[in-house]
Amino acid sequence: MSAYRTVVVGTDGSESSLRAVSRAGALAGACGARLVIACAYLPTETDDREVQRVQDVLGDEAYQVVGSSPAEETVRSAGERAAAAGARQVVTVAVVGSPVEALLDVVRREQADLLVVGNRGLNSIKGRLLGSVPADATRRSDVDVLVVHTTG
Repeated sequence: MSAYRTVVVGTDGSESSLRAVSRAGALAGACGARLVIACAYLPTETDDREVQRVQDVLGDEAYQVVGSSPAEETVRSAGERAAAAGARQVVTVAVVGSPVEALLDVVRREQADLLVVGNRGLNSIKGRLLGSVPADATRRSDVDVLVVHTTG
């Protein structure tokens, strides 16, 4: 099996997701892979009820970025963190949509062969019952998924 060529990692700007970005950056650097950092966001004109509905589904374990400017800032700072961890080729994208849908879309578009997610939400009761970003992404991904231990 050859080394990974394109790695995708998602971030919402939380410290937990940035730990996954650091791990993905180190891995991409070691493999000589391109790292694509993605942030899903809702448009600023999204109805407050829709934002609340998404947050209710994601639960306290995840954060939904609202607006393209915060999303762009999130991936910019995550890119710096990934580069500090060893990534040499970093691409950042902000994508409208829910976190899982956005990540899977980026994986397809970028023809990635690895998706990196943090484990936040996997160990909560709500995450087990309703699903979580890492669980849903792992279940639905067509490529390898690395779940990074990012929470205590």
